[in-house]
Amino acid sequence: MKIEGQAALVTGGASGLGEATARELARLGAKVAVLDRNAALAEKVAAEIGGVACACACDITDTDSVTAALDKAAAAHGPARILMNVAGIGSAKRIVGKDGNPAPLEDFVRVVNINLIGGYNMARLFAARCAKLDALDNGEKGVMLFTASVAAFDGQVGQQAYSASKGGLVGMTLPMARDLAQHAIRVCTVAPGLFATPLLLELPEAVQHSLAASIPFPPRLGQPSEFAELACHIVTNGHLNGEVIRLDGALRMAPR
Repeated sequence: MKIEGQAALVTGGASGLGEATARELARLGAKVAVLDRNAALAEKVAAEIGGVACACACDITDTDSVTAALDKAAAAHGPARILMNVAGIGSAKRIVGKDGNPAPLEDFVRVVNINLIGGYNMARLFAARCAKLDALDNGEKGVMLFTASVAAFDGQVGQQAYSASKGGLVGMTLPMARDLAQHAIRVCTVAPGLFATPLLLELPEAVQHSLAASIPFPPRLGQPSEFAELACHIVTNGHLNGEVIRLDGALRMAPR
């Protein structure tokens, strides 16, 4: 699918990998809607790239919130054919803490609810609209991307909730691609490794250097722009479907 002129949605588009993806889509000529729980940041990014932000903070776990965001984006840009699911949160809690108490169930539920169920919620609402569109010249109607993590494959100590949520996205990719094939909508997932996102850059510099040194090659943190480039390539490469792509410099995470 050619990106230029298409309407695109980016969840988590106000910062980090999502912001980089929104900016790259806009650079390539897409009409971008920036969806994020932080409405102020979403509006700032959208204003800078010439896109449209949600009228209010978009919570991907809430159907009414997503529907309102999709309606606003469609009113501004027309129906979207591209969905970049980048929104998500992290978590690190040992299942049995140092105090001997079990990890709070609420933390596990929260992470899975946002990362996995929220991603599915966004996908189902987008797909239902996209399936009603006319096919493009190449026969397809839309493209959808999920953002997993290398933690889906080699999660570290304390990452049960995060790894489960990202592993769920990995496991959902192929059956969703098969399900949506009848509607000419492709589905792929990117599983990034260690990237220079705002959250990671808050760590002490020595810790950042240590993390970067653990990556075989190139021995540095990934740049958000590199994630964005791959995300956009998935849109333009019409034979990529049902695939999970690790983007990690050959990194395999140690237990801790």
